[in-house]
Amino acid sequence: MSPPLTKPTTTSSIFFLSKPPPPLCTFLLLTALCFIGFFYTLHHSQNPKTTLQHTATLFLSYSSNSTISSYLHSLTLHPHLAGTKPSLDTVNYVFSHFKNLKLETHKKEYQVLLSYPIKSSLSAHFSNGSVVDFNMSEFVDLAESDKIVSPYHAYSPSGTVHAKVVFVNYGREVDYSALGALGVNVSGCVVLVRKGEGLSRGGVVKIAESKGALAVLLYAEEGRVSGGVERGTVMRGVGDPLSPGWAGVEGGERLGLEDSEVLERFPKIPSLPLSFGNADVILGSLGGRTVPPEWRDSGGRSRVLRAGPGPAKVNFTYQGEKKVVTIHNVFAVIRGSEEPDRYVILGNHRDAWTYGAVDPNSGTAALLDIARRYARLMQKGWNPRRTIILGSWDAEEFGMGLPSGLNKTLSIWVRKQWRILM
Repeated sequence: MSPPLTKPTTTSSIFFLSKPPPPLCTFLLLTALCFIGFFYTLHHSQNPKTTLQHTATLFLSYSSNSTISSYLHSLTLHPHLAGTKPSLDTVNYVFSHFKNLKLETHKKEYQVLLSYPIKSSLSAHFSNGSVVDFNMSEFVDLAESDKIVSPYHAYSPSGTVHAKVVFVNYGREVDYSALGALGVNVSGCVVLVRKGEGLSRGGVVKIAESKGALAVLLYAEEGRVSGGVERGTVMRGVGDPLSPGWAGVEGGERLGLEDSEVLERFPKIPSLPLSFGNADVILGSLGGRTVPPEWRDSGGRSRVLRAGPGPAKVNFTYQGEKKVVTIHNVFAVIRGSEEPDRYVILGNHRDAWTYGAVDPNSGTAALLDIARRYARLMQKGWNPRRTIILGSWDAEEFGMGLPSGLNKTLSIWVRKQWRILM
C-alpha cells in the first residue's frame, strides 16, 4: 500500500517556487507570449482599411453630382409650400429614399397653425392725380407660375389702409429716432422699410406698430431681379403658436386662436413684401425732409432723397387666413455601435415658399446624398460610434421646423430609449 501523501513543507514550497526554470522552458514561454501578443494585436487593432481616414476617403469617393442633381430635380418639380399637397409629395419622396436605403426611418406628424394669403393689392396715388396699380406678383417665366403663392407675410393680419408713406430706412429704433430729430412722425402712416441690418421681419413690424404706423411695406435691395419679392413670416418667436413649449401632436393640448398668449405672437398691423422695382417707384415720389446722409450712402440700390410723409399716398389691402394643417418631419436613424445614447443630428428643412431650388433643397439634396453614402459604408460593415439622426424638417419658413416639437419630442425619445419616435 502506498504511503499517504504528505503536505509539502513551507521550506520545500519556497524552494520549488524560487527554483529557476530550465533555459529551454523560458525560451518557449517567451516565444509563446510573443505569438499571443502578435495575434491579439493583429485581430484587435484597427485594420488600416477601416481607419477613420480611410472611411472618410471612401465617404468622399461616393459623391456624385448627377445623383445630387437628380434629387434636387425631384424635390423641386413643383412649388411646395408647407401644408399643401405638393409639400406632402416631398415628404413621401424623402421617406421613400431613406427606406430604400434600408435605414431605420420614421415620419412624425404635427398639427400646427399656418397662414396663407387670399388676396392683396397696392396702388400709389400721386399729387398730380395719377395712380399706379402695382403688380403684386413676381415676374416668373414658368409654366406653373399660377401655382406659386402670391407674395405675402405669413401671420400678417388682414387689413386695408389708405395713408401717406414714410421711408424709415431699416426700421430700427435708431432710424425712428433719426426721423424724430427731423420732425418726422410716422403715426397714421404706412412705413416703407428696406430689409437688412439683422432685424427680422417680425421685429420690423413690431417696432413700426409701437410707433403708431398703420401698415408696413418691406423690400429687399440685394435681389438680382428688381421684380423679385422676398416672402417670410412676421410671427414673433418660433414654434407653433397654438402649442408653445410642447409638440403639436394629435390629441395634444392646444391653445385657442383667441388666447392672449397666442395673440401676442401676431402683429396687429398688416404688412406686405414689396419688390425693389415697386419700392423704387414709391421712394421716388416722396417729399418732405431730406433723409440723413448715411441713409443715402448705405451701398444699396435705393435712390433715397426724401423721407416723406407723402405727398403720395398708398392704398393697401391684404386678406389672409390662418388654419391648422398637418406637417411632417422625416428622420433616418443610424444606431451608434459604442455610444448609442449620444446623438449627432444632421438636418435641413424641406418646405419652400416656391420651388426652393436654392433654399432649402440644395441642402436637402445634399442630405439625401449623405444618407446614400452612409448606407454604402454600412454595406461594408461600417457603423458610427454614436447614433446619427438625419432629419428633414417641415414648415421652417413659417418659424416651425426644428423648434416645432423636435427638441421636446427628441428628449422624450431619448428618455424612453427609442420606444416612441420623434
